[in-house]
Amino acid sequence: MDKKEALKIVQRDGLELKNLSVHFKKDKEIVLEAVKQDGRALEDADKSFRKDKKIALEAVKNNADAFEWIDESLEKDADILKVANKNK
Repeated sequence: MDKKEALKIVQRDGLELKNLSVHFKKDKEIVLEAVKQDGRALEDADKSFRKDKKIALEAVKNNADAFEWIDESLEKDADILKVANKNK
């Protein structure tokens, strides 16, 4: 499978990230598309993305439950809190 195919998969269903290889779970573009489709995909992404504000913001924007998986360093970030509270 190449990157283009992986992107198509996560654009249809972000939770499919869990079934992709570790290589794709470390790819920022693929992870970003997955969390845009379903914020819960953050749970299956490489742990480093839990500290990435852009990824965390998109995940929480899509699904407030994704707040559970963001890094604690972002839990008090005003932008993320605003979006999380708005989407509850």
